[in-house]
Amino acid sequence: MNPVTLLPFIVLIGAMFLMTRSAKKKQAAAANMRNEMQPGTGVRTIGGMYATVKELHDDTVLLEVAPGVHAIYAKNAIGAVLDDAEYNRIVHGDVEELDVDGTVVPDDASSLTETADEDTSDEAKTDLVKKTGTDDAEPADDKADKKSEGKADGETDAK
Repeated sequence: MNPVTLLPFIVLIGAMFLMTRSAKKKQAAAANMRNEMQPGTGVRTIGGMYATVKELHDDTVLLEVAPGVHAIYAKNAIGAVLDDAEYNRIVHGDVEELDVDGTVVPDDASSLTETADEDTSDEAKTDLVKKTGTDDAEPADDKADKKSEGKADGETDAK
């Protein structure tokens, strides 16, 4: 056989090997994360529910979903083990001090449109209101003439 004909098969087998290798690494990392759980740790399930670990068993975990509400989950259903700061930020809404470099986004847009000088000159301002009067509207016949100007039936601008 010619080595050139074997090349696609070799590349395909190599790609499959690399994909299975990375998948095994991800599974090992997830298993290691689940083994690091301890009672009192905040977790997120694969369904997106946040809870606190109460008890650990061989294949199951007892989670406290809300105060006094417990649920038993499989260890494989734990999607992420969260650190205390992140869990409190998500679940309890605890906001830590944000490091801001002096740039603060205002709560309303009025401070963005006001000028510091407060010019009251008679400058023409842009009118953003839709005009409802028929004064400025073109007659329907003119619009139809402009639309079909220079084109036969079925022709378009596309080339």
